[in-house]
Amino acid sequence: MTLLNDLRTTTRRSSDLSKHSADVFAEAEDHAVQITRRDGEPLVLMSQREADARASLLQFAADLITVTLDDEGTLASRMADRFPWMLALSEADRMTCARDLVDAARASFSTGQPHLAIAELTSWRETATAVAAGLGTASVEWLDDAESVERP
Repeated sequence: MTLLNDLRTTTRRSSDLSKHSADVFAEAEDHAVQITRRDGEPLVLMSQREADARASLLQFAADLITVTLDDEGTLASRMADRFPWMLALSEADRMTCARDLVDAARASFSTGQPHLAIAELTSWRETATAVAAGLGTASVEWLDDAESVERP
């Protein structure tokens, strides 16, 4: 299994790193760069942001595997045990959250795009935080008439 299943990965020779380092570093800020070497196996150069995203995705994968190995309760209740912030959500939202997180993880794993799962996880965690803080419980007053505003 390769770490480089990203379609945007480029390959450079090690000599490019010494002769054109600014170009190689600029590429690595955008996407992973595989550096080939004559005397050893290839190395991968990527931004810390991308490395952190991949590490977060692996941790999320480990959490999902742990949840699926348990056979007691619903998927939503097992996930709430692993992700306690889900307890701030309603039962219906927990079920939706669980499905959304699994779907986003599958999409991330199959496309090599960690941000899909991490963004979904962050979005749901922030939603739970907002619900726990009492946001969203106030009644909303809808305006019947549309008001025109000047263009900025």
